[in-house]
Amino acid sequence: MTIGEHIMLLRKQKGISQADLGKTIGTSGDIIGRYERNIMVPSIEVIIKIADALEVSIDYLVGKTTVQLDKATLKRLQDIQKLSDDNRNQLFMVVDALIRDFKAKKAYAS
Repeated sequence: MTIGEHIMLLRKQKGISQADLGKTIGTSGDIIGRYERNIMVPSIEVIIKIADALEVSIDYLVGKTTVQLDKATLKRLQDIQKLSDDNRNQLFMVVDALIRDFKAKKAYAS
């Protein structure tokens, strides 16, 4: 998926018009339309503004990852990063156990 396709998909998911997105990032709806149709490629500064406006990571917006991190998830990850190594490792052990249990339930349900 291209950056333009990502912009259009995310914008539509959020119910934002091209004009509104353009206004939010300091440009016009026509320019957003050109980005979405891949006629123009936004600069990194504009990509940052679009990612912020659509509440996704830059990596997701440009297609580097398929993991869509919203602001709440990103905030949690930042909070985890601030924990001590011991506390972070304990948290990861709990998360790993929950993921393992979820996968096991899913496998047995099939």
